Amino acid sequence: MDAPDDHALTETGLVPAGQGRILLVACGALAHEILALKRLNGWDHMDLQCLPARLHLYPERITEEVEKAVIAHRAGYDRIFVVYADCGTGGQLKARCDALGVEMVAGPHCYAFYEGVDAFAARDEISAFYLTDFLVRQFDAFVWRPLGLDRHPELRDVIFGNYTRLVYQAQTDDAALRARAEECARRLGLDYEYRFTGYGDLAGALAAQAARRGS
Repeated sequence: MDAPDDHALTETGLVPAGQGRILLVACGALAHEILALKRLNGWDHMDLQCLPARLHLYPERITEEVEKAVIAHRAGYDRIFVVYADCGTGGQLKARCDALGVEMVAGPHCYAFYEGVDAFAARDEISAFYLTDFLVRQFDAFVWRPLGLDRHPELRDVIFGNYTRLVYQAQTDDAALRARAEECARRLGLDYEYRFTGYGDLAGALAAQAARRGS
């Protein structure tokens, strides 16, 4: 920590480190995007704590882990914002956040808020399987192996038989990730669609929190 300025000490004293700061309690799958938005917008008063992205394989555990993080850190921050959508918790995460007095990102999951919750709902794409930048990079860890396709490839058509296409919702314009996403679609036997979403509603949600600094 830099030495405090004498003038500031004379006029205002020294505030605790957490005063005026916001803690983002987020899913690890969103870390790259949140850090990019922090850099782009100069949100230096926002700190980030990420919970393991693998919690999405066990959504019943998300609410409890978020609650632990909020309770552990709330005394050190003016405000905590939970950067999760519902993410398969069946409304439990929203109810717990309300009880804790913290806000969270609106929407059912990251696919919706990346595209824009209203736009995503209007598409009603029941036969689409979605990947984000993170999931393209971690396709084997989050899709292929957990579903047992590395051991039993014959399960592919059983699991994905009702899907018709893979939609890659890209947060960045990355040729290497586009190629990997196309390969993921081929491995799943699905048609491929590239859809650049950028950061979608995530950017607006974080901007709204940043603008409330000190409120």
